[in-house]
Amino acid sequence: MILPKNYFLIGLFLLIAGGWSGGVEASPALVKEKQCDTCHRFSKTESEKSAPDLFFAGDKFQKDWLGNFLKQPEVIRLAGHTRDPGFSKGTPQYTGPHPVLNPKEAQQMTDHLMSLKILKDAPPLELPALSKGKRVRVKILFERDYSCIACHQSYNLARQPRGGVSGPSLIDAGRRLRPEWVYQWLKNPRQFTTRGRMPLYTFDEETLRKMTQYIMSHKKDSKSK
Repeated sequence: MILPKNYFLIGLFLLIAGGWSGGVEASPALVKEKQCDTCHRFSKTESEKSAPDLFFAGDKFQKDWLGNFLKQPEVIRLAGHTRDPGFSKGTPQYTGPHPVLNPKEAQQMTDHLMSLKILKDAPPLELPALSKGKRVRVKILFERDYSCIACHQSYNLARQPRGGVSGPSLIDAGRRLRPEWVYQWLKNPRQFTTRGRMPLYTFDEETLRKMTQYIMSHKKDSKSK
């Protein structure tokens, strides 16, 4: 194949301008520039840090939510992260605010984070929405039988936030998290972290799917409770 004379000049221009990078290759440099790796782990081989791990961000987060969060961060862990040195004393060392990225930076970072996965063979999980009656029954499991409400914020029947703050809030979890990750996390959180406070439950398959459905029903602009 004979290439046009100006092929390499065009290619050099696109490379410099970022036209071929798709935003992904630039993101590791952006991670360093924004000092994200000061608080977050981007590899499982790193020593544990004081903020949530991101080496499985592509498994965990929904892309649209992640992009919006990086541009307009919101507090998800009201009491801070459990690995923060001051967590157990109620005085976390890091109190925010989370860095804000401009739209271009957020796109680059989102593309990079969505490429970080460890659940290589996890099949898509198609779960129908819970009916109102089933949601009430699973809500009892969530709050009474397994005491998830002790650590996580959920919705009460009046659709107001209710629950503990030592774990991440589940308000809007249905837009933040991927159902495949929720399912795998509930099944075995130790595959993601070895020093978490999440209990190791022995859910049967039916309960595991129902709990995943219930968590995914939490959306700020939904009538789900």
